[in-house]
Amino acid sequence: MARTPERWDVEDASFWETTGRPIAYRNLWVSIPNLLCGFSVWLYWGMIIKIMQRLHFANPDLFNFTFRNAGQPYDEAGYRALLFTLPAVAGLAGATLRIPNSFMIAICGGRNVKFMTTVLLILPALATGIALQNPETPFSIYIVLAALSGVGGGAFASSMSNISFFFPKKMQGLALGLNAGLGNVGVSVMQFLIPWAITFGMFGALGGPGQEFLQDGETQRIWIQNAALVWVPIMTVLAVAAWVCMNNLPQHDCGPTPVAIGKYLWLQLVGFLGAAAGVLLLVFVPMPVPELVRVFIVLIAAVVCTMLGMRFMTPKTIQEPLNKQFAIFGNKHNWVMTWLYVMTFGSFIGYSNAFPKLLDDVFVTPTNGLQTSNYIWIGAAVGALIRPVGGWLSDKLGGARVTQWDTWIMVGSTILAGYIVSLAGKSSTPEKYFIPFVVTFVVLFATTGIGNGSTFRMIPIIFSKEQAGPVLGWTSAIAAYGAYLIPKIFATQIKAGTPEYALYGFAVYYVTCLAVNWWFYARKNAEIQC
Repeated sequence: MARTPERWDVEDASFWETTGRPIAYRNLWVSIPNLLCGFSVWLYWGMIIKIMQRLHFANPDLFNFTFRNAGQPYDEAGYRALLFTLPAVAGLAGATLRIPNSFMIAICGGRNVKFMTTVLLILPALATGIALQNPETPFSIYIVLAALSGVGGGAFASSMSNISFFFPKKMQGLALGLNAGLGNVGVSVMQFLIPWAITFGMFGALGGPGQEFLQDGETQRIWIQNAALVWVPIMTVLAVAAWVCMNNLPQHDCGPTPVAIGKYLWLQLVGFLGAAAGVLLLVFVPMPVPELVRVFIVLIAAVVCTMLGMRFMTPKTIQEPLNKQFAIFGNKHNWVMTWLYVMTFGSFIGYSNAFPKLLDDVFVTPTNGLQTSNYIWIGAAVGALIRPVGGWLSDKLGGARVTQWDTWIMVGSTILAGYIVSLAGKSSTPEKYFIPFVVTFVVLFATTGIGNGSTFRMIPIIFSKEQAGPVLGWTSAIAAYGAYLIPKIFATQIKAGTPEYALYGFAVYYVTCLAVNWWFYARKNAEIQC
C-alpha cells in the first residue's frame, strides 16, 4: 500500500521535480483504467438493450417484458421505448451519485475512494450477468441493477477531483484531459468488446448457456450475460492496483482507513437515496404533465433529495468539511461553468448512451439487414481520444476561445444530423443515409470531446485551488445527467415518430451556450479571461 506523503505542494517547482512528479503520474496511470471500467459498466446498458431487442424481435419469447403493461406484451414501438428506460435509469443514478462523489476526495482520500468504487462496481456487473442468463428475469430487476451500475458514473467526479490535486495548474489541462479522455474511452472499449464477448461461452459452465434464435433461417447463439460478466475479472485486478499503488494526500482529512471507508459508504448511500427518489418518480409515479416536463421534474427531484441528504443526513465529521466545499454554490461562475459543461460532457455521455440503439431504431428495417455493430464504437472513441487535444489546445490558445469555436461546429453538426434523420424517416431505404449520419455524428462526438477538454481547462483558471476540485466534481455531476436526459428525450421522440426534433432541440441549447461563453469568458472585455 502506497503511503500518504508528509508534504504535498506541486506548485513548488523543486518539490514537483524531485517528489511530486513520479507520485502524480503513478496515480494518474492507475486512475485511468479504473475510470475506464467505471464508464464501461455504467453505460453498457445501451449495448445490453440493443442485444435484448435483437433477441426479442428474432424470438418474441425471449426477454418478453410486460412491465407496467397490464401483463400484456408490448407492441414494437412500446418495446423500443421501454428498453430505453434502462440506460436512462443508469444515467440518472450515475449522475446523482456524482453529487456526493464531487466532495468525497477531501473527506475520504483518493486511494480509498478509487478502491471502494471499483469494488462496488464488481457487484452489479456480476449480478447483471447472472440475471441475463435467464430471459424471464423481470424487468424490475434490471431497473435495480441499472441503478446500482450508476456507481461507475459517480466515479468520474471523484476521479477528476482527485487528479486535480496531483498536478500543478500549468499541467492540469493535459492531466485532466488524459484522465477524462482515456477514462471516457471505456464507452468505446465497451461498445467494441461486448459484440465479441457475447459470441462464445468464455466462462464455460459458470457463465451459463447461450440464448438461441433464428437468423436468416439458421440457428444462432448469443451469450448476452457476457456483456456484464466480462468486466468482473478485469475490475478485480484493478481494485488491487488502486489499493497498492495509489495515494491519499496529507491535505485531505480522511482519518484512518476504516473510518474513511465508512464515510465513503455513507455518502454513497445518500446518493443512492437521491437516485432512488428519481427512479421511483421516473418509473412508477404517473404525472399529468407532458413527458419532457416529467423528465426534468425527475432530474430536479433527484438533485434536491441528494443535496438535502448531504445537508441533513451526514454526521458532524463529514458535515464540517462538506460545508467548506459548499462555498462553491455562492460563486456564480460555478453555475456558468455547469451550464457549459452540460453542453460538452452531457452531450458526449448522453449520445454514447443512446447511440447503439438509436442507429437500429432509425436505420435498420426487417428487410435491409443493416449491421450497425461495426460502427457504434467509433463516435465515442473519437470523442474520448480527442479530449486531451482540447485540453492541450486550451493550454496554448485559451479555454474560452477553443470552447467558442468548438460550439459553433456542434451547432452545425447537430442540425445536419437531425436533417439526415428526417430524410431517413421519410425514405423506404433509410440505410442509404446511414453512413452520412455516422460521419456527421462522429464530427459531433469529436466536438464534444474537444469541448470537454477546453471547459475543464477553464475551471482551474477561474477558481482557486480549494474550489477547483469541488467545482470539477459538481459540474461533471450535473453534466452526467445527459446520460439520463438524452435517451429519454430520444425515446419520447422516437415513439412520436420525430427523432430529428430531439437533435434540433439540442442545437438550440448549444446556441445559448455560445452566448453564455462569449459573455463571461470569450469577449474582449470579459470578466475573466481564460
